[in-house]
Amino acid sequence: MMLLGATAIEDKLQEGVPETIAILSLANIKIWVLTGDKQETAVNIGYSCKMLTDNMTEIFIINGHTVQSVREELRRARERMVAHCREGGKGDEAAGWAQACSLGNGVRGGDQAGWPLPQEKEKPESGGRVPSLLESVSGEFALVISGHSLAHALEGDMEYEFVETACACRAVICCRVTPLQKALVVELIKRHKKAVTLAIGDGANDVSMIKTAHIGVGISGQEGIQAVLASDYSFSQFRFLQRLLLVHGRWSYLRMCRFLCYFFYKNFAFTMVHFWFGFFCGFSAQTVYDQYFITLYNIVYTSLPVLAMGIFDQDVPEQRSLEYPKLYEPGQLNLLFNKREFFICIAQGIYTSVVLFFVPYGTLAHATQSTGVPLADYQTFAVTTATALVIVVSVQIALDTGYWTAINHFFVWGSLGSYFTILFIMHSSFLFSIFPKQFHFLGSAQNTLEQPVVWLTIALATVICIAPVLAFRFLKLDLKPQLSDTVRYTQLVHQKKRKPGISGGMGISGVGLGARALGRLGRSASRRSGYAFAHQEGFGELITSGKNMRLSSLALATFASRHSSSWIDTLRKKKHANSANASINSANASANSANASANSVSANANGQPHTPPAPALSNSSSLSGSQDTPPEEVGLSNAQEAVARDGVHSGATSHSNGCTLVTSPEAETGGCSLGAVQEALFGWRGVGARVSGASSPGPPPIMEESSPTE
Repeated sequence: MMLLGATAIEDKLQEGVPETIAILSLANIKIWVLTGDKQETAVNIGYSCKMLTDNMTEIFIINGHTVQSVREELRRARERMVAHCREGGKGDEAAGWAQACSLGNGVRGGDQAGWPLPQEKEKPESGGRVPSLLESVSGEFALVISGHSLAHALEGDMEYEFVETACACRAVICCRVTPLQKALVVELIKRHKKAVTLAIGDGANDVSMIKTAHIGVGISGQEGIQAVLASDYSFSQFRFLQRLLLVHGRWSYLRMCRFLCYFFYKNFAFTMVHFWFGFFCGFSAQTVYDQYFITLYNIVYTSLPVLAMGIFDQDVPEQRSLEYPKLYEPGQLNLLFNKREFFICIAQGIYTSVVLFFVPYGTLAHATQSTGVPLADYQTFAVTTATALVIVVSVQIALDTGYWTAINHFFVWGSLGSYFTILFIMHSSFLFSIFPKQFHFLGSAQNTLEQPVVWLTIALATVICIAPVLAFRFLKLDLKPQLSDTVRYTQLVHQKKRKPGISGGMGISGVGLGARALGRLGRSASRRSGYAFAHQEGFGELITSGKNMRLSSLALATFASRHSSSWIDTLRKKKHANSANASINSANASANSANASANSVSANANGQPHTPPAPALSNSSSLSGSQDTPPEEVGLSNAQEAVARDGVHSGATSHSNGCTLVTSPEAETGGCSLGAVQEALFGWRGVGARVSGASSPGPPPIMEESSPTE
């Protein structure tokens, strides 16, 4: 048989996957891999995408096929975590955690590294919070669990301890899982951790997982569009996920929180004025403002500015959002809008309503016009209070807006201008002549706003409402700044000090992730490839065992040592060298035959028996014989002679720069020669060998030699 060609399937990670996962990990986003691949492939994917690293404390592999074995392996993993905490100087924390979880393997009276019963896990929700591994266990751990073990771990009496054990690990990989198990794992996290989940997939087997998660993302690729049709968002590359979360997702959360805070503030400031007015009108349901002002307040005067802020606002630019993944954590901790922020908005709105009612009330009670007519009338008070309210809420949203665009300016100042325009139109003689019963306060707005004391009252109310807000924000920025404040300040300082033609970013105490940090991430100590093939043996162990295909140990080791991706080009280059060597060998063979005939004549003359000369070794392979000799016989005889001569199967082996150099006393081969490939492909009889790590590129291969096969 002659080898005509070879076909391979390339299953390589997309561009930017390791960097994306590294940045998301810095943003405190827990990433779980749910795949149907076998364990070796899944582990290699974890190393390729930097989820698993060589610097991890320990990687736990759960492969139990029974409930007891899975529970025992989970318990053993927790024991190792506790032991690492004690070794790392956190014995008190580890002892406290172990005491909090001291109920053994799901039954009472267990050891200190156990877990609470399922019926007892609901009790802390009412009185206290369940102690979590994330708070007490230090170190980087990883958990790899197979589909058989996951089926037992998802049962009702084990799911809680599986979730807490897995959440204590930095990376979790579930391999050989079914589409239903993917959905069950997502549902498990939603039920026990109360976290917002995002599922991303590209195939039809990911549809159930995508639909179960809070946010579903589909990747449009070679696997079809089933995942895209079932998802909330879709894109073509996995690396776009970091912009979806760290840029657009964070901006969306920021805009929504600011929108809600301002919305509650402006409506409490508007509504509570009626409450204070009720004490003076006997709670007769009479309103402070004009009926048209009440109608247009949330429709025209204050709707567009908050809408523009909810669409365009941003605290830091998108480049800074990617450089500083820690900016994503306030959304995870729900810091921008919670009960505390809600009551702060309500308190600010109530304070504003008090100022807007009592300051005009106290000022206009004894004020008079230049003609001596008193200003203490109902319509003058209503116009003054409404004008002060619109100005105060406009200034407030101007302070809340962090990113100004032309649309923001147009909406904020346009809404303020529309208020005065509509106010003068409603109190004009034109509408009074058309609808005298509807617009009966003729000229009230003009007469009120012509008085200097009215504008002084409006200015005083605005200052009293805004001054505490400015003071609080300045003190907070100076005493307890947030990361976004520090990033903005650093950016401003850098822009002032930056010289023309010099660009770059400034880091802030190690939380930034600039281009240089990303470059360091790419130069990891691990030398694993980006391909999704396993670096360990898989189902091909039967082939490499020597039962079905008998390979030469030296030839296979030499073939495996060339783990460069261009090994075919190397063979082509050496093919020409082999043809030249063949001509040299033929010349040597003819010379040897002449010497042999001469020796034969001398031996016959001396009466001594004739001994044939040893075959010459080719430079292309230390085991290749004459091309006229059958391969089976030559391969076997030469291999046995080499083993017997060297004493150790293939001589001395050394590793240099990830390559394997195999030497023997008579010949040295540092490359993948044509004869070695022929031996590996056509199955010459020899010493069987099993090589792990022959993928390209990867760590130095580990050769385990076995006894010669019969």
